[in-house]
Amino acid sequence: METVYHADETLLLKYLGNSPTLRITDFFLDNPLSDYSKNEIANNLAMSRVTFFKYWKELEKSGALIVTRKIGRATMYKLDRTNDIVKQLVRLDMTISKKAMEREIKENEKPIAI
Repeated sequence: METVYHADETLLLKYLGNSPTLRITDFFLDNPLSDYSKNEIANNLAMSRVTFFKYWKELEKSGALIVTRKIGRATMYKLDRTNDIVKQLVRLDMTISKKAMEREIKENEKPIAI
């Protein structure tokens, strides 16, 4: 099954911007249960290969990604949730989501005129 990913719909990118590094990280945050190959990620993000690989190298150097397994020639990756930066991004993403949910609840609690 192909992952459907719409970067323009995520709250994290609305708050922090749509940089390639954040788009890659956000993809993993929104799809935490699976691991992905570089090709799968680049295709889902509709990002050029040149841009993708430029920023991918930086994420690898930061320790934000871990190799989970190899399938044939493909190496599979996911976020390293023990990495301090990743932990903070997860917390920020959860806080942004919580605040958006609270705002929606508050807006929908308004009395309805009869």
